[in-house]
Amino acid sequence: MASVDVSINGRSYQIACENGEEERLSRLADYVDERVQELVMAVGQAGDTRLLVMASLLIADELYEAQAALDRHGIVTQSGEGGAPKTNRDGAVAEDRLVSVIEAMADRIETIAAGIERG
Repeated sequence: MASVDVSINGRSYQIACENGEEERLSRLADYVDERVQELVMAVGQAGDTRLLVMASLLIADELYEAQAALDRHGIVTQSGEGGAPKTNRDGAVAEDRLVSVIEAMADRIETIAAGIERG
C-alpha cells in the first residue's frame, strides 16, 4: 500500500492509497484544495472542518448535477460486465451526447464557481 502527502488549505495530510493510484490521489487533493481556496476567498478562513464540509457539499452538488445531466441524456455511467461501458438505450455509446453533457457540466461548474466568488 502506498501513501501520498497532500496539502489542503495549507495543512499536510498523509493519505494511504493503492499502489499506482498516487498521481490520481494527488490530482483529486489538488481539486479539493482549489475548491477550499475558492471558499476561503468568498467567506474567509472559517475553520478547516467547516471549509472541508462546504467544499464537500459543493463537489457533491457538481457530481449530482453531472449524474442528472447524464440521466437526462439517457447515458448510463456504470460499467457492464467485464468493465466494458454500458451503452445508452439505443444500444450504442453516444459520443455526441457525451460531449454535450460534458459541456453542460462545465457550464454548471462555472456557474457554481461564479456564485462562490460573488459570496
